[in-house]
Amino acid sequence: MANFTDTLNDLMSLDGAQCAAVVDYNSGMTLASAGSGVDMELAAAGNTEVVRAKMKTMKALGLNENIDDILITLGKQYHIIRPSEKIQGLFLYYVLDNKRANLALARRKVADVESTMTM
Repeated sequence: MANFTDTLNDLMSLDGAQCAAVVDYNSGMTLASAGSGVDMELAAAGNTEVVRAKMKTMKALGLNENIDDILITLGKQYHIIRPSEKIQGLFLYYVLDNKRANLALARRKVADVESTMTM
């Protein structure tokens, strides 16, 4: 089982990783972060709205599903948002350089580290 620091260090070990954070989507607060290149406090608050909107839409559609991850592709970056299955109200936010990162490996890495994350 990994605490937040271990979780983020594990994410940052992947080629192309720029930054990562553990975010409380009830408050929009960053609980822990690593790396640089993105204002993680601002990103956490903004991506909290993305997670809330998706959950609200799924509820309105009557979908009884969990979000595995949300992928946002930009010109130079991948942004991966993965709500925690084990710790209600948290999500991982992961930013990668899309020229250096392998997206399939990054999605797998986020899933793996999320499954071992503890408070």
